[in-house]
Amino acid sequence: MAEHGRPRDHGALNPPRLQDVADRAGVSTATVSRALSGRGHVSSRARAKVQQAAHELGFVVSYHASSLASGRSRNIGVVLPYVDRWYFSTVLEGAAGALMDAGYDLSLYNFEGDRYRETVLTDFLLRKRLDAAVAVSLHLDPTEAAQLLAAGIPLVGVGGPLEGVPTISIDDLDVGRRATEHLIGLGHRRIAHLGGAEEGRRYFPMSSDRRDGWEQAMAGAGLPVDPAWSLIADYTFTGAYQQAKNLLADPFHRPTAVFASSDEMAAGTILAARDLGLTVPGDLSVIGIDAHPIGEAFGLTTLDQHARQQGTRAVERLLEHLSGGSDEPSNEVLPAHFVVRSSTGPVAAPHGT
Repeated sequence: MAEHGRPRDHGALNPPRLQDVADRAGVSTATVSRALSGRGHVSSRARAKVQQAAHELGFVVSYHASSLASGRSRNIGVVLPYVDRWYFSTVLEGAAGALMDAGYDLSLYNFEGDRYRETVLTDFLLRKRLDAAVAVSLHLDPTEAAQLLAAGIPLVGVGGPLEGVPTISIDDLDVGRRATEHLIGLGHRRIAHLGGAEEGRRYFPMSSDRRDGWEQAMAGAGLPVDPAWSLIADYTFTGAYQQAKNLLADPFHRPTAVFASSDEMAAGTILAARDLGLTVPGDLSVIGIDAHPIGEAFGLTTLDQHARQQGTRAVERLLEHLSGGSDEPSNEVLPAHFVVRSSTGPVAAPHGT
């Protein structure tokens, strides 16, 4: 931590020093350094005192000098396949907030699907401008992960396990099973699933695992899985709307419930049902996954996967590693919690009973 600062009054002859901040806060210079750099443990009370003293004195850390002294850039990269989808933007929001609190800059790398994947992994991340990186929903193969680690770039993954890399995720198979079992517990036997396409080897099998959870729950209850009721959409409201409308248009071959792999797709399903004159949950129960804000407007039952917390926790693990703490390459599974609203209910009795 460089003992360099500048006062708010640029004409002052004696700019405040690290020792001045320490004296005013009543702590050691080492505590001031840790509190202002974000490296090392400092109690919240001591951090607040240091920040207040620095503000009163007009002391501003010279991060350029600090970087030269420490050999670090104080810059963390976040790598995403998309930035315009709710899950990824919410994970990014959590990561950005945690980095801001710790005094780190953020460099964002957007693959735009697969368009820039190779360029980012083989060029941008290897330019040694980063202290570490968070890879969201990217299934790096062992060679890709080893290349980044060999370049001195610690990694934390979000979305599933990676060999040799600490990761944060939820159990998508379990989530898919629990969502379906909720519907089965309400008496539903004709349950459709609206999910995404198989991810292949480049991304974690989120869609595949959630679909497998649906199939396992159905099989466990002795219920048939109709292939026509396993639909593929693109995780958007409009894409799901059209798929659901086609599914629900036939009154003689219609499910009584739909499990959608995201809240946006679940909301599209509810709107399609309403446009066909169906009531939710009277004629059709719908459940999603996410805890997207749109769910409240639709009274949507969902499983909260705590997307923002995933980003926050990934950064916390990186900072623990950078501060010298041990971070074993294990997969930390966060819980997903039910949020039960009005979109799910008991299956309607057949007409005439």
